[in-house]
Amino acid sequence: MSEDHPDWLSEHQLQRLNEMLIVVDEDDKVLGEDTKRNCHLNENIEKGLLHRAFSVVLFNTEKKVLIQTRSDVKLTFPGHFSDSCSSHPLYNPAELEEKDALGVKRAALRRLQAELGIPQEQLSTDDIVFMTRYHYKAKSDQIWGEHEICYLLLVKKNVTIHPDPSEVDSCCYLAQEELEELLEKGDRGEVKVTPWLRIIAERFLYKWWPHLDEVTQFVELHKIHRI
Repeated sequence: MSEDHPDWLSEHQLQRLNEMLIVVDEDDKVLGEDTKRNCHLNENIEKGLLHRAFSVVLFNTEKKVLIQTRSDVKLTFPGHFSDSCSSHPLYNPAELEEKDALGVKRAALRRLQAELGIPQEQLSTDDIVFMTRYHYKAKSDQIWGEHEICYLLLVKKNVTIHPDPSEVDSCCYLAQEELEELLEKGDRGEVKVTPWLRIIAERFLYKWWPHLDEVTQFVELHKIHRI
């Protein structure tokens, strides 16, 4: 296969490369659309191509966060420990809606159901809190990478998980100390951790964790953190 048609991807993941993502500028203003494939090619990223994304941190009532290991057939950072769910809103009217970040919440709900298998009746957009945004860039390998303005979303609810193996290799709930230990193992090269999980934990989660019952005090509707 050609370099931009990776041979490790499942048929499901190959099909997803044609999804149309939301292209934005550095202030998160919509510029247009482009394919998931084009948005994740380093050669395009180096020219400034930037797209909208989201990361979800899902806590249970024991105040433990769901951490997943990305499937080995994912495009970027396969086999890495990551946040509960991360993906992209698509370029369609429902997921472009910006009031109260509703479009991104709809996209997150779609992916939480598809990726983690959470039943529809257990979760709605009302359960998803938009916390803040961060802008980061990271190379997965020589060909593929990430360049995103990422909406950080938080959910506090007990849900049933049935992960899709083409998306998720495994899941576990971790307390703060356990997540800190995981990141330390990543520092030592003992496990692989996505760069955005480290950003989320070190920049945001460690500050929020003691205050999960009053987490809305940390909501930043208009700020974009530059990483």
